[in-house]
Amino acid sequence: MSGRARLALCAWAATIMAACALLPLVDPATWIFQAALMLGVQAGVGALTRRVPLARPLTVAAQALVTLMMLTLVFARERAVAGVVPGPEAFQYFATLLQTGAEDVGRYAIPAPLTDGIRLMIIGGVLVIGLLVDALAVTFRSAAPAGLPLLALYSVAAGLSDGAAWLWFVLASAGYLLLLLTESRDRLSQWGRVFAGAPQGQRAESASGAVAPVRTGRRIGAVALGIALVVPLGLPSLDGGLLDGTGAGIGGGSGGGGTIAAVNPVVQLRGSLNVDEDRQVLSYRTNTDDVQEMYLRIVSLDNFNGTSWTPTERSITGVPDDFGTPTGLASEVKRTSIETRIVASEDYEQNWLPMPYPVTSVDIDGDWRYEPVGRTLVGDHGQDTKGAQYKVESLIVEPTAEQLASAPEPPPSLRREYTKVPASLPPVVAQTAVEVTEGAKNDYERAVKLQDWFAFSGEFTYDTEVRSGTGARAIARFLQDKEGFCVHFSFAMASMARTLGIPARVAVGFTPGTPQTNGTMSVGLRDAHAWPELYFEGVGWTRFEPTPNRGSTPEYTVPEDTGTGGLPEVPRPSTSASTAPSAEPSASESCTPQEAKLGACGSESAAALPGSDDGERSFWGLVFFSPWTLLILPGALLALAIPLLPMLWRLRVRSVRLGSHQGAVPKGTLAQEPAVAREVTHEGAGAAPGSPEQPGRATSYGRTEAAAAHALAAWQEVADTAWDYGIAPDESQTPRKAAARIVRLGELEPTAADAVHRVAAAVEQVLFAPRPQIPAGLARDAHQVEVGLKAHAGRRTRLRALLLPRSTVRVAWALAARWADTRDELLSRLPAPRLPWRRPAPSRNG
Repeated sequence: MSGRARLALCAWAATIMAACALLPLVDPATWIFQAALMLGVQAGVGALTRRVPLARPLTVAAQALVTLMMLTLVFARERAVAGVVPGPEAFQYFATLLQTGAEDVGRYAIPAPLTDGIRLMIIGGVLVIGLLVDALAVTFRSAAPAGLPLLALYSVAAGLSDGAAWLWFVLASAGYLLLLLTESRDRLSQWGRVFAGAPQGQRAESASGAVAPVRTGRRIGAVALGIALVVPLGLPSLDGGLLDGTGAGIGGGSGGGGTIAAVNPVVQLRGSLNVDEDRQVLSYRTNTDDVQEMYLRIVSLDNFNGTSWTPTERSITGVPDDFGTPTGLASEVKRTSIETRIVASEDYEQNWLPMPYPVTSVDIDGDWRYEPVGRTLVGDHGQDTKGAQYKVESLIVEPTAEQLASAPEPPPSLRREYTKVPASLPPVVAQTAVEVTEGAKNDYERAVKLQDWFAFSGEFTYDTEVRSGTGARAIARFLQDKEGFCVHFSFAMASMARTLGIPARVAVGFTPGTPQTNGTMSVGLRDAHAWPELYFEGVGWTRFEPTPNRGSTPEYTVPEDTGTGGLPEVPRPSTSASTAPSAEPSASESCTPQEAKLGACGSESAAALPGSDDGERSFWGLVFFSPWTLLILPGALLALAIPLLPMLWRLRVRSVRLGSHQGAVPKGTLAQEPAVAREVTHEGAGAAPGSPEQPGRATSYGRTEAAAAHALAAWQEVADTAWDYGIAPDESQTPRKAAARIVRLGELEPTAADAVHRVAAAVEQVLFAPRPQIPAGLARDAHQVEVGLKAHAGRRTRLRALLLPRSTVRVAWALAARWADTRDELLSRLPAPRLPWRRPAPSRNG
């Protein structure tokens, strides 16, 4: 197998190994076999076109065309010409599939079902990455930059899944190392080549010498991979906190059915609480004065994997007229029915509908669906809260401490589902829960003890900047450090409650907000909050507040003689703030229709929908995964890498020229000319090396040729380095005169000047001496020249020499020469046209 064929096979394997990181995202994972087959066809087309050979851009274009035809055959053959040639109808269908895939990504949790849209996005993305890897590593023979698309593929997958991320990292890294080592071995095999006349022992020695660096490279790669896996385990400060979530997006179903799941919506809560300027996202008016219980609940997180809390995938239905009695609520528990009118800001976009809990009915326009277990509404087919206006009827449930303390056992199925804790949860969590609740007689007293320990006696500190790490020990670290914000407190209390056998989940939404002078309530980004909900039979899901200095402590958890227990309550509207018409001045011209419906236009401070900053987006709008990330991220990484390509190319060329005594000679240098090859033989003329007339000369010839090639490569590097620093090459001058010119124009110090002249003298030995004596240390001399040029160059010149070296124009020259050669070769293969008016040559016998 040729070197390029091996490299192409390794590029195919590296792409597949990196694509394995996508396996946890969808179910079933059969798409990987289809992607592997299509990648194989893509690589095969590349191998055939390179063998023709076609110009490199034409090779990539041919692979891209075949890739498009394969996608057409698999996904849109009924809309294509002959099943493989895409037309306008096929491209339109691709756009529809991608849109459907984006909706499916937003509809399902991980692992998502393998719908046609998701399959097109994943397989198409893998094929695009494979094309980039093959083009960079095989077609353009530069395996190192091929790591960028592989990194993009792995990063997208690792950012969405929370499974065995180390396994996918090992696979992707091993594929990339395999690609690098294969390219290095192929290049190394071309250095110091031994001719056929060398003795067998010498050939074996040379071969072992070539293999040794590859073996060393494998060992270095294995050690580096091991370090990359082990070191992060000792760096908890690099973790992302308890906020790591899984899933992608929101939405789902059709009309009367389907399923719904969501990404953990608290992943951006810290950023929301830390905004420099609070921004209103909701405004509402309610007919109750008990606004301290007006928590606007968005979604509940009931799936606990030991690391994070996420929503469980649920069935959804159409929105009913009446939601019925909440689960577990008995008739003897006091409740008050209230009505609330809510308006969402024009720049507040997310798919879950904020509502008081428990809801009994909702009046809203748009494509919304109902999830009965959580009693929540979710947008379908792109529906979101942007500018939404809706009316909610809900209950304020007011249980007594006696009712909660005497609550019977919950149903076994509910208890079993909501008390699950993974085996990875550190034992200290359960031990701490038992210690804190010591002496409690029932689940209610245990819950109150947990709440009071977090909010008061446990000496916890509320801090939105703190990080408690990720992984199974995240909660344990939080309990030890005692610093965090609402997410940490709610996650920890819910987890501890489950270890005590109390059904628990985490709710996410907003605290009641701030009252305005016109009777409305304003809810801003900084009101984003998370709190635990514990289940008590006869009362249902009940709110607790363990976070210090946030929200309000529920009255049913506070002894009558202590009021609110020291926690600041949300200010309640004054008695003068009613639903009656306000005596404030009339609405200004800036009043929006939504504010007018709420009656919120009497005061500028009560503006319900600020829209002055179009560049900002609500924190909840950024929470949910954008499906286009799968396509945008690789393109963004490549776009960032494009400006660095000249620098990367120049660094690679310098490494090839100076990295070894047997460095390869760039195309176009004098060492490739037959005359030079003849001049560097020891005898100067006569029999060919390795022939019977000159036995034993093959190895000497090979070493001399390698030294000559190295001298020419070093001179080429000196000339290109001078060019990068503004000294353009002059091909008409001899090496000696060219060296003097570089010394003069570059104002080189004696040390660097001597280095230039030594390299030039070595080139003269190669070109003119019958027995060239090439000194050692030419690579060091070339580096010394670069240091000398850099010392006398200005900052702008040094920066340009690094980022935009002038010598990279050789790439364009090489492409033009390759294209000219290919064109001439193709034309030479065409039969000569016969001119009809040309008279045939007369026969000699005629």
